[in-house]
Amino acid sequence: MKRRTFLGHAGALASMPLVMPYLSSAFHDVPAAAPLRVNGARLNEWLTRFDSIGRTPTGINRVAYSEADLAGRAFTQQLLRDAGFTPRIDTAGNIYARLEGTNRALKPILIGSHVDSVTDGGNFDGPVGSFGAIEVARTLREKGTRLRHPLDVVIWQNEEGGTTGSKTAIGEMNDVELAKVARSGKTIRDGIGIIGGDVSRLAESVKKKGDIACYIELHIEQGGLLEKAGKQIGVVQGIVGLRWFEVTITGFANHAGATPMDQRQDAMLAAAKFTVAVNDAVRAEPGRQVATVGRMVVSPNTTNVIPGQVVMTVDLRDLDQAKIEHFTEVFERLAREIGAATKTTFAFKRLTDSKPAVSDPQVMNWIESSATALGLSSQRMPSGAGHDAQEIAHIAPMAMIFIPSVGGISHSPKEFSRAADITNGADVLLNAVLAADASPAAGPP
Repeated sequence: MKRRTFLGHAGALASMPLVMPYLSSAFHDVPAAAPLRVNGARLNEWLTRFDSIGRTPTGINRVAYSEADLAGRAFTQQLLRDAGFTPRIDTAGNIYARLEGTNRALKPILIGSHVDSVTDGGNFDGPVGSFGAIEVARTLREKGTRLRHPLDVVIWQNEEGGTTGSKTAIGEMNDVELAKVARSGKTIRDGIGIIGGDVSRLAESVKKKGDIACYIELHIEQGGLLEKAGKQIGVVQGIVGLRWFEVTITGFANHAGATPMDQRQDAMLAAAKFTVAVNDAVRAEPGRQVATVGRMVVSPNTTNVIPGQVVMTVDLRDLDQAKIEHFTEVFERLAREIGAATKTTFAFKRLTDSKPAVSDPQVMNWIESSATALGLSSQRMPSGAGHDAQEIAHIAPMAMIFIPSVGGISHSPKEFSRAADITNGADVLLNAVLAADASPAAGPP
């Protein structure tokens, strides 16, 4: 930072009579007074009430653009009104609400998540971060705590269908994406209209670099690392990149009884060998890389016929893009070797390619120091799942706060996070917002 800019921030801070526990140590990101806390009972009561919306015998079903999704969005907007805010829907269908700051020259701090669900999912993936953000804004209003920056709460639309709302916010929505069909059976194009957006004006929802001071998202971990380590807060270092392959293995379908074993071109045998080889290769090297064979379609899929073709998928993820490139080469080499040994051929097609999104070090420090001030244990960790934060990382400094998921379970009716952990996460979010607001790093460029 230039000396003149730094002095300008310092002077502005010194002249502002803000009610803020971070003020005296704004340049160190270390709380100087007792941290603020949210109303945890209120937050968890909201989640309890929300559980009935989209609840079916097989789990929560608030898939994007469905009647349950519309009901969930209406519930969320009412929470904002009850908190004293006026919700607005942008042209992409995202819900926003603002707590004004004292300095109109400063860019907004953005917090939030989503309220749509997967098919047969749980009640915590998304709503914890969305309602936690509303509770943070409401707490600041109720306590009369004035921020320098505006604070924007956002509820992204259709996160589970491919981070649609946040992709639109960074200008990554196109006709191909709009034509995709959501789990509700509606196209993204039609869905945006259903939830109050306007596809003809999507450009009005796009934000560019510099429009947001920073983005902080509270979320359940969706894994078991925090629970295993006995930690209360996860400081997310970044969101892993992923590469999805569709692998087509071609052999020769023939009679299961009349074809000798040494004369077979068994595509299923090759697929089985490749599945094991992928697992062994990823486990053989140090690191947190993961790979999964998740779908397999066998043809002709008949008891007495040697499989002539298998179409399978491989999901590869890591926080390091170089690792993704490395294992892509490894998998292709293994396929050639197995193909030669089984007299089959392998063809790879990339379905999805998403680069890792690395968290901003300063935002991570604000989260970590807030957890410490609250007396909460924490650890730094990657996110193995995708989030809206990875899209916003293209245009603004971002980081995420994780809380434990019981049993490491998510995208399941058994998904659960304890009320105390949810409150802890919201408390950390609140104090991280205060730290961000007090820091010159979140001021004007």
